[in-house]
Amino acid sequence: MRILLHRADGKTEPWIKDFARYLPEAEVVVWEKGVPAPPCDYAVVFVPPEEMLPDLQNVKGIFLTGSGADGILRFGDAIPLHIPVVRLTDAGMGAQMAEYVVHAVLRYYRRFHEYEELARAGEWAPLLPPVREDFAVGVMGTGVLGSRVLEALKPFGFPLRAWSRTARAIDGVQCFHGADGLDTFLRGTRVAVCMLPLTEETNNILNLTNMAKMPQGSFIVNVGRGGHVSEPDLLNLMRTGHIEAATLDVFRHEPLPAQHPFWKEPRITITPHISALTLRRESVQQIAGKMRQMAQGEPVADVIDRSIGY
Repeated sequence: MRILLHRADGKTEPWIKDFARYLPEAEVVVWEKGVPAPPCDYAVVFVPPEEMLPDLQNVKGIFLTGSGADGILRFGDAIPLHIPVVRLTDAGMGAQMAEYVVHAVLRYYRRFHEYEELARAGEWAPLLPPVREDFAVGVMGTGVLGSRVLEALKPFGFPLRAWSRTARAIDGVQCFHGADGLDTFLRGTRVAVCMLPLTEETNNILNLTNMAKMPQGSFIVNVGRGGHVSEPDLLNLMRTGHIEAATLDVFRHEPLPAQHPFWKEPRITITPHISALTLRRESVQQIAGKMRQMAQGEPVADVIDRSIGY
């Protein structure tokens, strides 16, 4: 078995060592620009460069080192449709995502974002938190990570809501789905947590029209993809106070350019795409297991449905 590996950060040696540990029967070949790769059975990538496409034409499967597939699906049919693209499921990301979102929600509920401003101004001013029953938290996206976040939020007693493309039933969560359900979901959601895959349908889903449906003084937490948020619309709604604050971990252009207006908006908390970092050992273990299944002709979980984009 031969694996073609691409890492945008160039840090391939630790991955090679982990594959040697968890899949010792495999030879790992590092993809290099301008160097034709030998025939490989499988590829391990996340966002492959366009120059890599010829080397992906004849593999038996492409394994992603993340849960999102938009970075490879952007190439469309240039990735032959008969080649399965397999995403990671959790692999240590669920706990990190739950920590990140719970922190953001509690920070806004307990008004720590306001205490930070008061402290900088040298002001001592106790603030009452909102009424808990009026502080509904809505998660957009009910996959593995979205479900993990909802479970993590349950002990705090907030009204929990969820929106997904198709109908779901989650214990203790008010669920909405489809275009019709989105309107009702947003109107009753004080904190919108976006965890959706990025598709044609979800691009710019948090735009002026949709965010304006949320209650006055609402909050946005985006840990999905930067393309989910219309950046000018978010800034406009924050300037009017309709959106009180936002925590953003993902952006249309990463790293976020130094001149971007988000840097100058104190009510936007910026983190550098770290809400759920890929844990190498857990990822290699999962990928190795799925490669063995595929090599033996067994069904493999988490194959991307290209018709819907995830």
